[in-house]
Amino acid sequence: MLRGDVEIVTPDGEPVPRRRKTVALCRCGASSIKPYCDGTHKLIGFTTAVGTAEQPSSEA
Repeated sequence: MLRGDVEIVTPDGEPVPRRRKTVALCRCGASSIKPYCDGTHKLIGFTTAVGTAEQPSSEA
């Protein structure tokens, strides 16, 4: 989810049009409106592996 005044660009640096202040980006790769989410992840049963996201270190 992106909220606020954040610019979205393609890998080539071209701006992606945005019509809302809050948008969800596709993570499953199956959305028909990439880079935005269209809910397809629910239909295809997409899930992420537990514990693969980097967690902030508690060591200072």
